[in-house]
Amino acid sequence: MSQIPVVKSRLWRWRVLRIGVPLALVVALVFLTSLIDGNPGVSPGVWYQRPLHLFANALPGLMVAMLLVVLTRRIFLSFGLTCLGLGIVYGVNAIKVRNLGSPLVPADFRMVGQLKGGGAHLLGGYLPASPWPYLAIITAIAIVWALARYEPPMFARRTHGKRLTAGFALLALLGTLFAGLPAWAHVYDRDRLGMEPWSASATAGHNGLVTMLMQFRLQYAGQKHKADPDVAERFIAASDTRLREHIAQSATYDGQTPDIVIVQSESFFDPSVIKGLEANNFAPNLHSLAERSASGSLHVPTFGGGTIRTEFEVLTGLSLRYFADMQFPYLQLNTKVIPGMVRTLRSHGYETIAVHGNDGSFWNRNTAFKALGFDRFITQPQFPRGFKVDGNYMADSAMTDEIMSQLKDSGPPRLVFAISMEAHGPYDTNPNIDVAERDAIPVPDGVDGKAKLDLQNYIYHMRHADAELGRLADLLSKRERPALLLFYGDHLPALIDTYNTAGFINGQPMLTQPVPWILFDTRVDKNVKQDMAAWALPGMVLDRAGIHDDPYFALTQVVAPVLAALTRAPDAPPPDEDAVQKDDDNGMGNVAQLRLRGKLDKLMAQFASPMDAAALARQKTAADEAAAAGARQ
Repeated sequence: MSQIPVVKSRLWRWRVLRIGVPLALVVALVFLTSLIDGNPGVSPGVWYQRPLHLFANALPGLMVAMLLVVLTRRIFLSFGLTCLGLGIVYGVNAIKVRNLGSPLVPADFRMVGQLKGGGAHLLGGYLPASPWPYLAIITAIAIVWALARYEPPMFARRTHGKRLTAGFALLALLGTLFAGLPAWAHVYDRDRLGMEPWSASATAGHNGLVTMLMQFRLQYAGQKHKADPDVAERFIAASDTRLREHIAQSATYDGQTPDIVIVQSESFFDPSVIKGLEANNFAPNLHSLAERSASGSLHVPTFGGGTIRTEFEVLTGLSLRYFADMQFPYLQLNTKVIPGMVRTLRSHGYETIAVHGNDGSFWNRNTAFKALGFDRFITQPQFPRGFKVDGNYMADSAMTDEIMSQLKDSGPPRLVFAISMEAHGPYDTNPNIDVAERDAIPVPDGVDGKAKLDLQNYIYHMRHADAELGRLADLLSKRERPALLLFYGDHLPALIDTYNTAGFINGQPMLTQPVPWILFDTRVDKNVKQDMAAWALPGMVLDRAGIHDDPYFALTQVVAPVLAALTRAPDAPPPDEDAVQKDDDNGMGNVAQLRLRGKLDKLMAQFASPMDAAALARQKTAADEAAAAGARQ
């Protein structure tokens, strides 16, 4: 009998241990999440004022940890694995914020699939050079390994169905959360927690990274954008007079059909728009060509990265403003036919070629370019052996050489769409460069240390891009066959410290800054200045080439002047509501949705000016292909 109290005491201590240890680890994970998050909204100083924010930010991690407990029966191992995973997510977020000025969003996780091939080299360039983060990861992995090997199970393998029930329940909760089931919106309620979509500082500051990811997931999950044909038809009807006038006044040229060369110049902009650099002419060829070309400022839908956002708009004429859930279009679209400029040019007998000095699988371009209608896609392995490297990537001079090798003086005209690489970040490491030339580049007062090095390295490569623009224009001018050359920057480079220190001469924030564009025509000098949006460029190119049988592109030219400024990076502050042309914006949004689904051309045919039979046949074929693809979406 004397042993009974001892047994009861041990049982009581064991029960306390089984309850107390998990509870302590739950509390520890909640507070650890807030500490490593680093955002003011979930910092230790607001634990008492905002407990709901703290819990919401830690909840997904807690559910993952508990599911691992059920699966492994080892509580310290489970929480250790969860902390390791959270640490990696927060580390990647820190890298993105440092290089691009914005936190992770759910679409960024699609980039995991881009690590193969050239993606690993490209993305790996942003990893920290210091050994300490890697030592920390190795240490964490060693601890997890030790726990997996030596930690005893907390409960028996057989639990009479309790483990199975708990596991399915936790898996269902996590599945519905990551799938964006609307019921979770009550937990991550935007009115209660606060949310400002695409506002990096405000959103992350209010809620913490994990809560922000959940809110973005819930915001767009399951959304099906249903275009309203009636709204689109009224908008087109209201634009009909302007549309007919535009088509009637469009350029026509006698003689040989021009080749079309489009250069998407990586991170290209003119640094003289930064305060303190106004007196410097970093882009003499751009400025010289602008005196005899159409040119101006270009509003693009991204900042610092996300090249395919601008690329998609230029190739399709579709504004990503009207596809808010499509952050990385080539990774998210699942269709065999994407309407756009490439298919229109193919219908006019053009051979269509894309050229890129990187791996074609990155951004899923291999698949996307087939859907867009390119006949061939030439990537780094197909370039001549021994191509020049300048910095970390292929030199722009090698790109110019490849462009010229694709153009022929006879045969069908060609579209060559070239994507450069030389000026791609990061900019803190740059082998194979002329250091003396780089170090002689001026910087604004106050820009020093790493920011100075980044800026100088960028300008070093940007000047090469400008030089190649001049060389390419000169080479095209000397050919017998006429040519159009469209050159533009895809986005500003992420020189965030420089922008924050010096600012811009126009007084606007970095996320709303435009980039340059220029359209050079070897047949005629035409000095025209105009602000444009990326999605309006293809209509302008087709118009200058004398191709007018796709009324959608004509419509983009009609509405671009009033809608261009609405194109901006996802993290940029929203436009002034008073300045927004709401009817035009809403109408164009419905038109864009119908266009992507292949349901627009028949609607527009009644408004466009009469076309010849061949043009109508080409339009019908393109419409049928796009409609079939839309039905498969």
